[in-house]
Amino acid sequence: MIVDIGKYGCVPTNQIPQFNERLFLIFPGLKTNCCSLGYQGGFLKRLREGTYLAHVLEHVVLEMQFMVGYDVRFGKTRTIAEPSLFYLVYEFENEVCGVECGKASVVILNHLLADKDILIQEFLRHLKKISREAEPGPSTAAIMEEAKKRGIPVTRIGNGSLVRLGYGRSSRLAESTLTDTTSCISADIACNKQLTKHLLSERKIPVPYGRVVYSELSAQMAACQIGMPVVVKPFDGNQGKGVYLDLNSTKEVRQAFCGASRYSSGIIVEQYVAGQDYRLLVVGNEVKAAAQRIPAGVTGDGKHTIRELVKLVNQDPRRGSKHEKPLTKIRLDETVLRLLAKKGMSPDTVVPAGIKVMLRENGNISTGGTAVDCTELVHPENADLAVRAANAVGVDIAGIDIVTKDISQSILDNGGAIVEVNAAPGIRMHLYPSEGQSRNVAKDIVSHLFPDDASIRFPIVSVTGTNGKTTVSRLLQHVLMCTGKAVGLASTSGTFVNHQCVCKGDHAGPRSARCLLSDRSIEAAVLETARGGIIREGLGYDLADVGVITNITADHLGVDGVETLEDLILVKSLVAEAVKGSGAAVLNAGDPATVLILKRIKVKPILFCSDERAADALNPDCVHVFVRDGWICVRDGAALLRILPVGQVPITLSGAIACNIENTLAAVSALYALHTPLERIRSGLLSFTENSGRFQLFHRKGARIMLDYAHNPAGYAQALDVCKKLDHQRLIGIIAMPGDRRDHDIQWVGRQCAAVFDQIYIKEDMEPRGRSKGDVAGLLFDAAVQCGFSRHNLFLMETEQEALTKAMADSLPGDLITVFYEKYDPLRSLLEQQGAQPMMAGDFAPESVAASDWRQTSV
Repeated sequence: MIVDIGKYGCVPTNQIPQFNERLFLIFPGLKTNCCSLGYQGGFLKRLREGTYLAHVLEHVVLEMQFMVGYDVRFGKTRTIAEPSLFYLVYEFENEVCGVECGKASVVILNHLLADKDILIQEFLRHLKKISREAEPGPSTAAIMEEAKKRGIPVTRIGNGSLVRLGYGRSSRLAESTLTDTTSCISADIACNKQLTKHLLSERKIPVPYGRVVYSELSAQMAACQIGMPVVVKPFDGNQGKGVYLDLNSTKEVRQAFCGASRYSSGIIVEQYVAGQDYRLLVVGNEVKAAAQRIPAGVTGDGKHTIRELVKLVNQDPRRGSKHEKPLTKIRLDETVLRLLAKKGMSPDTVVPAGIKVMLRENGNISTGGTAVDCTELVHPENADLAVRAANAVGVDIAGIDIVTKDISQSILDNGGAIVEVNAAPGIRMHLYPSEGQSRNVAKDIVSHLFPDDASIRFPIVSVTGTNGKTTVSRLLQHVLMCTGKAVGLASTSGTFVNHQCVCKGDHAGPRSARCLLSDRSIEAAVLETARGGIIREGLGYDLADVGVITNITADHLGVDGVETLEDLILVKSLVAEAVKGSGAAVLNAGDPATVLILKRIKVKPILFCSDERAADALNPDCVHVFVRDGWICVRDGAALLRILPVGQVPITLSGAIACNIENTLAAVSALYALHTPLERIRSGLLSFTENSGRFQLFHRKGARIMLDYAHNPAGYAQALDVCKKLDHQRLIGIIAMPGDRRDHDIQWVGRQCAAVFDQIYIKEDMEPRGRSKGDVAGLLFDAAVQCGFSRHNLFLMETEQEALTKAMADSLPGDLITVFYEKYDPLRSLLEQQGAQPMMAGDFAPESVAASDWRQTSV
């Protein structure tokens, strides 16, 4: 949350009359909050000493969630702008509850400040209701928990029970126990009870004989032809709604038809099978659990009415209003009243002691029934018939309802039958039986969806840093594709599946990452992870296999509350922290920020740097990737692996682009951490020849044009170094800086460009980023002039297209024009229109080194 506390920005809580006392009357639990002091009562001490309302709001939000039923503890409050604007970050388990508690807490504090009454119980009732409705069902929740135990990422889709387990091609969708393996047709068949019986009957599986009717008269006729007693139920119902059992007269059939017609136009009249109600859970091709379902009922004590007995039973903490608890509360609805009337009773009847009154004819848990585990008692033939029934319908996870006198006897022998096949069976009765052994069928379901570790594996590499992250991300995607994988890439230049751009734009944020990871065509993902997205929404994934930090320099300071380099390191280090325990953090040994990052990570580091001595100074025991005698090398323990000469990597332009040497080392480090075959790493590095918009060269009429996305001082320094190394007659620069950079950073760029370029075109970015038109251009112009740069060689241009057009018109053979662009596509189109031809990075590579020179040696 972003919170503005207004006039209270300078007023601590101990100066607000009666505030602390009234706060504790509403939230007495706050007295025990630890706060940053680390002991119970710490927050109470802070309030008495005087703290600010944004901090109070943090604690109130957490306390309200606790009162609703969630054990959440994490919260942080940080200043955005003195004295009243704050960032507030807090934990939630239920997103709907978390957001609504935030809003409610603001209202409550405003009421406290205005000395208005607060009906806290009304707030809590509302919050509990919406939180309960937003919770996943018990089956879904159990599956989610088991998936997390297996290290499978869980993504909830919406506020219902639909979840995605895993990522990409390794992902599976599940809604309750209905999985993406079950086709829509199979699910529809399971909903159509008569069609289900037809399919089972074809396979000689015992089912009760019945017919579908559409009128009372037809129902009576069918009942007479089948023979009493009969069952009447909707042909596409669920949860036992509209089901009437053991009907023995045409009058009862008529009444049942009217009741069942509320749930469906088609009604099944079928043979009544006497016996107990059993549910067998089939997962894959095996019965994993079985339970006897006992209808809701109460036992008399000679004192209380049925209504009172139901109220007492419903006080059981295991019973909830819907599906949120192991059991469901009993409701005295029309079905119950009708059944009681049939027995000559009413809700006000006092039942003699020890007499049990059944309130339902079906044993559904959703109508208040209970369950007794009987998994060990199931006859093998019954288990086989249940599996065959699920296969006949085409459902991989099915609840098979069997009515039989004894589940330990084959229904082929004792007259029992399968009465229903459920495509999305609830598993509460197996997880929390009223009697008998609990069966962890959620684990069975997850194991069915993900039978082995290979079915879970989905490599994710997350790349961040000030500069180089796009190049590293592209290089990683390319090499992983060379291993035969379908690889997704989300980056500042768009989202790609293999070489196809599926969506253009800056996609280095968490939403783009989540979108890519939902694509079931990919087998691995490379995610460029930018600072802004981390701050706004965190990461778009659970944990990465490899987290890469290319470098961290003082960029974007003063934006989004990031004021210092240490703040920026804290933000970006999250990429190295959010890595699986078996993964690796790839860090730049030559970057001073790495010293701080190493203190935060819990996984093994892999350090890269051209200078092999840099890694030794930080951590001599971890894997090092460096350049020795012109070769890219990996040192892992006692082994030294020589990959290939660095000058042979096309994107280094024969070693001229020092930053791309570092980017290559970062990519090699990540690939090594992923156990990529070394020959694939080598071939991938050699075949990566196009890096659009990064040191990308074109030639036109004897001049060369280089496009680069440098947009901060470090990026400019790297690019200017490359310009000086490339052959040229004159160096011509087309420069700009984003408006959200600090004045002295923009001025630094102006001075550095004046020291390198012979001619400069200063253009404006289309996105001003908070500045007035001309501000950035003016800073660059003044900085260049103050360095003594000739005004005659300094041009102010409206757009980068105009600047490039004029620079090309003014250019001479041998000139090198470097464009520090904002938008790549318009410039690429302009170059094509002007007849400029792209130069491949491979054009600069030296002769290949023999494969025999690529070998492993000892250190």
